[in-house]
Amino acid sequence: MPTLITEYPQFFTASIKGHYKLLEHDKYKEIIINSLRFLVEDKRIKLFAFVIMTDHIHLIWQMQPLIHPQHVQRDFLKYTAQQIKNDLQKNTPEILKHFETDANDRNYNFWKRRALSIELRTDKVYQQKLDYIHLNPAKAGICKLPEEYKYSSALFYHTGTDNWGFLTHHQD
Repeated sequence: MPTLITEYPQFFTASIKGHYKLLEHDKYKEIIINSLRFLVEDKRIKLFAFVIMTDHIHLIWQMQPLIHPQHVQRDFLKYTAQQIKNDLQKNTPEILKHFETDANDRNYNFWKRRALSIELRTDKVYQQKLDYIHLNPAKAGICKLPEEYKYSSALFYHTGTDNWGFLTHHQD
């Protein structure tokens, strides 16, 4: 029996507070990659596309049946923030000060409060967002061709090679 799809794929964007270029360090990109890998392996999401820029990320993901999107988003952002905080405390506490907050529930805030999440209900909008994700590094001048940028799914869509081991092609 086929699995019941309860959620549309979503275009998800999360930005670092104050557009601080925290994600220019590969070790923080790897925290995001490892968290995405966990979510796929734990069967919470299918990940169709991603790009990790210096101060934001874009994803196209789809929650698996009976998995609530807001819970996944919350857990993903909380886990990655905690891992980044632990590294900053240990290695560069002076940078950590940029992320101090007076919020009741935390001392630091790395991600902007309201991440963007848009359901992708048509193939046309899906393709627009997929292209936008993959063109992001080239438009930012990080690379000439989208598939040259390591922290993106563009190479997967260009060659079929999944260097990450957790991507699903949107046509599958």
